[in-house]
Amino acid sequence: QVNFVVCQLFALLAAVWFRTYLHSSKTSPFIRHVVATFLGLYLALFCFGWYALHFVIQSGISYYIMIIIGVENMHKYCFVFALGYLTVCQITRVYIFDYGQYSADFSGPMMIITQKITSLAFEIHDGMFRKNEDLTPSQRCLAVRRMPSLLEYLSYNCNFMGILAGPLCSYKDYITFIEGRSYQLQQSEANGKEDTKYEQTDPSPNIAVAQKLLICGLSLLFHMTVTKTLPVEYNIDDNFRATASWPVRFFYLYMSLMAARPKYYFAWTLADAINNAAGFGFRGYDKNGVTRWDLISNLRIQQIEFSTSFKMFLDNWNIQTALWLKRVCYERATFSPTIQTFILSAIWHGVYPGYYLTFLTGVLMTLAARAIRNNIRQYFVGSPAVKLCYDIITWMTTQVAISYTVVPFVLLSVKPSFTFYSSCYFCLHIASILVLLVFPLKRTQKGSKKLESIQPVWSKKLEEENLLQKNSYSTTNNSFDQKQEITCRYQALKQ
Repeated sequence: QVNFVVCQLFALLAAVWFRTYLHSSKTSPFIRHVVATFLGLYLALFCFGWYALHFVIQSGISYYIMIIIGVENMHKYCFVFALGYLTVCQITRVYIFDYGQYSADFSGPMMIITQKITSLAFEIHDGMFRKNEDLTPSQRCLAVRRMPSLLEYLSYNCNFMGILAGPLCSYKDYITFIEGRSYQLQQSEANGKEDTKYEQTDPSPNIAVAQKLLICGLSLLFHMTVTKTLPVEYNIDDNFRATASWPVRFFYLYMSLMAARPKYYFAWTLADAINNAAGFGFRGYDKNGVTRWDLISNLRIQQIEFSTSFKMFLDNWNIQTALWLKRVCYERATFSPTIQTFILSAIWHGVYPGYYLTFLTGVLMTLAARAIRNNIRQYFVGSPAVKLCYDIITWMTTQVAISYTVVPFVLLSVKPSFTFYSSCYFCLHIASILVLLVFPLKRTQKGSKKLESIQPVWSKKLEEENLLQKNSYSTTNNSFDQKQEITCRYQALKQ
């Protein structure tokens, strides 16, 4: 863990140097690719030793598969190989080495690389094999029309900005950044014309980086003080279960799981700050012309802590992974897309049984929360006072439900997880089933839109926001020009 923090702080300094001395206006994309790749591999070697070879092996074999298989089927082979290789490494780490060890292990970066390998394989398949009219608006805008070189591929997978903690980004966004075209923004007006009112050559990320580093410091301080005093394992302590009342137990459940989140806030926000410091992550300007540096942000803390629904929580937690699941699984599944997506998410996270218990419980909670919202919410939104009471109640319920759901994710093993659930008499599982029996899910859309009504809770809002706010899409080499990309984005937004 110390190695991880030291490497990330070094990456932050390297990012500032990279933006200052290897700016796209001062050097070629080739040099930027080479430096980003070698710095990333050096950090991986320092942090994980020779286990870092797994990153190169996984990326190298995936690239070889792309070359020899061809664009028609390479996405399937790359998906199976990358996820299979990740799973083998996770099984090795968990069951051969140290079960339950939460130190900075090499399978963590491999999870991000797996996302990048599979995402790019699907994007190349979309851009070089499928017909343009068969693609969804988001697939059309993310499609890659040219096979990347080996250097570009390794740079995308193993660059120093994201090799340790991500986050995932699209290949086109990364190449646009390396080539220095990410600041050439043209905001689309409602009539489809281009507004260059806020165009700027090189906005500074300094304020955004400083704000995110402040959040990192506060999160780390909270983790090193409060988190240690509120262990999640105390929820299954025999004496606590025997003596504490139900309100006290649920209050401690909420507090202990809330205290477990700052380590994720720290890691993901620091990773975001590193990318911003290098000049990557610029999403455009808001309506007031203020720069926004959250193109690849992975979470929104305020919305997480004040979520009033299961959907709102998932919409703002691990955002890039949710988008990855949607793009490589949900949109392409031929049957039971929701079930397949949850299964893929569980496999990707690892082989601990607690992960699967959490995702199975999450399915129930998600469906029950959606049923309640669809059938009850409209009765409480007429009056501001009533709406406030409704929001307070739903916030409390959501926080308890989230905490109840993710306990196995933290405890990892089957026995302690079932000890916790049995001590609660599986109350929220039973309540969710009863809700689904009493309040069936509504089908408000028909025809081709029927599928959209049962879309995963995270997918619709995140994709809409992604399309709305990512207003810098440049061309791939020898393909669409910038105006066509913006037109593509605008048409997607209208749809």
